[in-house]
Amino acid sequence: MAQIPNLDNAPLNITSLREQSQKELINILKNIRGKKCLIIDPKLGGSLSSIIQTSLLKEHGVELRHLSADPIQTDCTKVVYLLRSQLDLMKFICSNVHNDISKGLQREYYVYFIPRRAVACEKVLEEEKVHHLITIGEYPLYIVPLDEDVLSFELDLAYKESQVDGDTTSLWHIAKAIHKLEFSFGVIPNVRAKGKASVRVADILNRMQAEEPVNSSDMVVPEINTLILLDREVDMVTPMCSQLTYEGLLDEFLRINNGSVELDSSIMGVQQEGKKTKVPLNSSDKLFKEIRDLNFEVVVQILRQKATSMKQDYTEMTTTTQTVSELKDFVRKLNSLPEMTRHINLAQHLSTFTSKPTFLGQLDMEHTIVEAQSYDICFEYIEEMIHKQEPLVNVLRLLILFSVTNSGLPKKQFDYLRRELLHSYGFEHMATLNNLEKAGLFKKQESKSNWLTIKRALQLVVDDTDTANPNDIAYVFSGYAPLSIRLIQHAVRSGWRPIEEILKLLPGPHSETKRGRFSSSPSFDTLQGASVNMDRVADGRRSIVLVVFIGGVTFAEISALRFLSAQEGMAYDLIVGTTKIVSGHTLAETFVEKLG
Repeated sequence: MAQIPNLDNAPLNITSLREQSQKELINILKNIRGKKCLIIDPKLGGSLSSIIQTSLLKEHGVELRHLSADPIQTDCTKVVYLLRSQLDLMKFICSNVHNDISKGLQREYYVYFIPRRAVACEKVLEEEKVHHLITIGEYPLYIVPLDEDVLSFELDLAYKESQVDGDTTSLWHIAKAIHKLEFSFGVIPNVRAKGKASVRVADILNRMQAEEPVNSSDMVVPEINTLILLDREVDMVTPMCSQLTYEGLLDEFLRINNGSVELDSSIMGVQQEGKKTKVPLNSSDKLFKEIRDLNFEVVVQILRQKATSMKQDYTEMTTTTQTVSELKDFVRKLNSLPEMTRHINLAQHLSTFTSKPTFLGQLDMEHTIVEAQSYDICFEYIEEMIHKQEPLVNVLRLLILFSVTNSGLPKKQFDYLRRELLHSYGFEHMATLNNLEKAGLFKKQESKSNWLTIKRALQLVVDDTDTANPNDIAYVFSGYAPLSIRLIQHAVRSGWRPIEEILKLLPGPHSETKRGRFSSSPSFDTLQGASVNMDRVADGRRSIVLVVFIGGVTFAEISALRFLSAQEGMAYDLIVGTTKIVSGHTLAETFVEKLG
């Protein structure tokens, strides 16, 4: 099954974006004649595999290697580096080049920065006296389509960089990526933003349009009607809760990386000692497309039903005489057997995690914290986790959830938990705690918490959620409706004006702007019933809302958005753009830093 996702059913022509990125990369390689060794920064491996097949690279005389400090193992005289413009990667290039020089090897070196070159990186190459030996270029890869409705800007550290280090380069990259979309699909007329970073991205985007305008006169109605920008900081509650959709749980326990999980072959029923196998997970897999967004409880039932019905068909086949067309139907069903087997194996493996008392206890505690009714119980639970030395990231997830919903902890308890954490996990974690405090995720309480008001006003806790036939997005967390998606639901249904007061209680400013020559068209504040036709692109498709999460989005939130998009009376297709797909785990990990 292809690792490269099939984008044919995408509501937007994302295939053209991917083809453009392929073409740009192949042109770079074509311009360097002959055989060459392409050295890729390992973090980029996944992104590139979602864009171009390795076989295609090999057709252009390419040997693939991963970037490391070890000498380059190749006979090629041309070496091409493809890497993100990060300072720590420069030392590898320098050590490679110095190594070749010491062995008297003469090679041509090319360095292509993604998505653009950085002065600081070139400075390092100059200081190491290798700059003059290298031809430098750029490979402007700003967007990686992960699926037919998900675009990633592949900025892993955007949240920590802007929240802790005060480094806002990623915001320019996000604006650039959106502006690149506008060149293909027209100027987006309505922009709503919530959060410090989002409002800045909206400003940068306007500046880019002024400096390098998308020519809108020759465009018909823009395909993307509205852009909603949302900071992760606005809602840090959602990612810290355990996702309960099938895809969300796969990510929580097995880590989905660029649309695939890697696990022991034995789990997938292949008996190979110690061998790992890669399982692609995208909408090219019909069964996965059907079950990815459902609550895991339901997925288990569906797989059971499918297996039972297949068994019945098989029994009928062997006990009765079948017509040719019945045989044909049966064979067609058999074609889906590999997909069935794959997901039954995965689901069985997931069940080993979800049935553990520790996981169930943690779920209970998350719900108790979100309910915000029993402060002492939550405090003691976290204290006990620290004393038992449970994995640090698990503790941090609950601690962040606890601190955010209480808008910090009283000084005495804050100091106490900090001290206990350092005793339990080592004083080198001072840096981790400082990062969390800077980002406002674990801090001293300065004012009373607004969480109860927000929770009630936006109906974030939904009792008796039916996970099998959901009528609300709360099914993705079995009873908690993600705050981020509630905000988007309001934005799309009736605009943000009715919930203005609640928006003010959440972190960061918010803004609404109209742009381009279509900005006089009614925005969707007024879009109710009759005027929905305004929202059809010329050929009758639904108009598109692009929802961009700055600082990452979880699979459960994407599932909730797909659920909204499929609701009756919904006038829009929703597409997700994100700096990176995250889980509470990967987010908390970015803050972990040891001194020395």
